[in-house]
Amino acid sequence: MLTLSIIIPVHDGAAVLPQCLEALKRSPDPAWECLVVEDGGSDGSFEIAQASGATVFRTPRNSGPATARNLGAAHATGDVLVFVDADVCVHADTLSRIRARFESDPGLDAVFGSYDDEPPAPNLVSQYKHLLQHYVHQHGRAAAATFWTGCGAIRREVFEALGGFNEFYARPCIEDIELGYRLRGAGGRIALDPGIQAKHLKRWSLGTLLRSDILDRALPWTRLILRSTRLPDDLNVALSQRVSAALVLASAALAVAGLVAGAPLALAGLTLAAAVVLNREFYGFLVRKRGWGILAGALPLHLAYFLYSTLAFAAGAAMHLVVWRWQAESSVTRPPVALLRNGARGPQQL
Repeated sequence: MLTLSIIIPVHDGAAVLPQCLEALKRSPDPAWECLVVEDGGSDGSFEIAQASGATVFRTPRNSGPATARNLGAAHATGDVLVFVDADVCVHADTLSRIRARFESDPGLDAVFGSYDDEPPAPNLVSQYKHLLQHYVHQHGRAAAATFWTGCGAIRREVFEALGGFNEFYARPCIEDIELGYRLRGAGGRIALDPGIQAKHLKRWSLGTLLRSDILDRALPWTRLILRSTRLPDDLNVALSQRVSAALVLASAALAVAGLVAGAPLALAGLTLAAAVVLNREFYGFLVRKRGWGILAGALPLHLAYFLYSTLAFAAGAAMHLVVWRWQAESSVTRPPVALLRNGARGPQQL
């Protein structure tokens, strides 16, 4: 039986960490250990984790979840590393489903799942954000192009071969996506299993939503795409999402032209309507889950998401050309996954 090491980074998460740890204890899966890494902070998260029976570590200072997860992984003993955020509660069958995926498919390197469709935070922004994340992962490709640490797992030997998370990312950012890019670039396999689910406790505000989408996702992901020259047709950057973004941007441009130059506004409306039609399945999902009332707030939020994400991508591309291309991210040496499986050892660049 494969053993699991659950690794939880936490920074000032005392309000949610007890629920995260309690959810793990409800798992009937017999062979797992829990490692909590306090990444700075002073709210008692370390003591909460200790009291729960977890093995607890501290980073010397707040360095970001990439560093915290690497520290936990360095002390893990399990065959599979399971990454769970401190504000995430696994379902009772989450760990058994993860184990089953790896045991049934020896060639699988990593797997991740989805947030569930019952977010506890009642405000509109939280409901929209969580249900969007759930919908995107539920409809993603089974053969995934990247990785996700909200609730994701990777074989320990593969993680070590890749050199772990890139600690260049000092904030909660795209460190999991970047690891997935490296894994796929090394010939590894990542699966998205919609049946592996967990509940996200985070309460979103409009400010935290914009900060996360723009500063922690769109801008660094743009840099990663341009550096790697890979734009996968999957999840948030699937072709349908790119077309939707182009339509919303075109609609905004046509509306401005209409107001400034007196051009007909009907074309702007038609273009925006096309974006709505293209995303009708998601809007239908929202209505089935929360009724028609949610669309009054969620629809403009979603259309605005396409607009500011596109503008952020353009800004990121410009920053890459002017600034980022001259800055080197910290390099990591690691043997390709295929060589590791064949018994070879020793560092090589991917």
